[in-house]
Amino acid sequence: MNYRMVWQIVGRVLCTEAVLLLIPLITALCFGESVVPFLITIALCAVAGVLLLLLKPNNSKIFAREGFISVALSWVVISLFGAVPFVICGDIPNYIDAFFETVSGFTTTGASIATNLEAFSRGCLIWRSFTHWIGGMGFLVFIMTMMPMAGTRSMHIMRAEVPGPTVGKLVPNAKKTARILYSIYIGMTVLEAILLLCGGMDVFDALIHAFGTAGTGGFSNRALSIGYYDSAYIDGVITVFMFLFGVNFNLYYLILLGRFTAALKSEELRWYACIALFAILTITFNIMPLYDGSFLRGLRYASFQVGSIISTTGYATADFNLWPEYSRWILILLTFTGACAGSTGGGMKISRVMLLCKAARQEIRKQHRPHSVSLVMLEGKAMPDSAVHTTLVFFVCYLGMLLLGTLFVSLDGFDFVTNFTATLTCISNVGPGLAVVGPRGGFSEFSGICKLFFSFCMLFGRLEVFPMLMLFSPAVWRKQ
Repeated sequence: MNYRMVWQIVGRVLCTEAVLLLIPLITALCFGESVVPFLITIALCAVAGVLLLLLKPNNSKIFAREGFISVALSWVVISLFGAVPFVICGDIPNYIDAFFETVSGFTTTGASIATNLEAFSRGCLIWRSFTHWIGGMGFLVFIMTMMPMAGTRSMHIMRAEVPGPTVGKLVPNAKKTARILYSIYIGMTVLEAILLLCGGMDVFDALIHAFGTAGTGGFSNRALSIGYYDSAYIDGVITVFMFLFGVNFNLYYLILLGRFTAALKSEELRWYACIALFAILTITFNIMPLYDGSFLRGLRYASFQVGSIISTTGYATADFNLWPEYSRWILILLTFTGACAGSTGGGMKISRVMLLCKAARQEIRKQHRPHSVSLVMLEGKAMPDSAVHTTLVFFVCYLGMLLLGTLFVSLDGFDFVTNFTATLTCISNVGPGLAVVGPRGGFSEFSGICKLFFSFCMLFGRLEVFPMLMLFSPAVWRKQ
């Protein structure tokens, strides 16, 4: 293990976080609020980052193990420091609550303990939502676009941080790949913010909700979320962008190159669209009686909530806790599947669901045709056995964490639906669940130890199991 190289990467991360904290600091200045919380946090990040950078490594080589550990450790550290402004300014005086909120922000989960959101300072609100935007594409991927980093090192980091069963480069250089992805990301965020301004939002609200949609996080500055605006136009804009940010960003690069046919041929995109359409149409008919039998109103609320859950954004325009049982459990199934690989969304990812279904079909064929040769195909390519094996291991770990997590948080005394959906929504980085943690509820009633556990679940889900498991594995840290 190249310990010094790992700490060097963490040092870079902290220095970058210090720079990013200038955004809420400037916001606080613009609104005449105290900048002390941000100045203190910037100083802490900068000092800690510089001290770690002074640990010069003997060599700059890192392998997959160091890449995974660097990513997992960096996400824990940025959350620990990122929680400080909330505590100092008094918006979230309890540090465990502030840490939970910050982890929820960076992992783009959107689960919240806030009960008086409208009373938050503007500086903390913009920092809270900006964590979504940074976490959506990946904190270390962001650093790769700004700082020089050797190709091998950067690819190990991308594999650990970019969601999906496989990670490919758009161009031969991983750093250029990161820059292309971030250029698309920034462009789409700016476009959404402009469209929201056209819908009557002020600049502050438009930025908050553009950050939340782009990172598929869902933090709002309103207790009623998007439902506060009661605008079909705003609902429509955010619905479209939630679906768009749930698509693999590699496809947008193909579109920019003019390869529209290749982008539309994506098998994962077709699955994503079909699952979403099925959910929207069936939920629309299921909830129509709640909206005076109006198909259009049912379609408006169904499409928004389906877009919010399948993209794992977590915004809400309706309290789906009050919807019929069918509609609620369709949303829970979408919480499992999540968005496409290579998007800013969470969940298991559509590509993994495809792999699991195709692997099951292959195994059934082998049972009645044991001598036949069949391959698991994805996007027209034969998938190696190692990719199928890794996906199966991921699925087992995912389900194991969900079941053990539900058992653990049940010690707080809530009902099964609350415990199960709270754990599921944290692992899948969605935000709202059902019952106590529904769109009109939150996580404030859970104990401190459960909030820390949920924080681990959010990191576990955002980094897709293996980096967090390696971080807490003693064998990984042993010198070899």
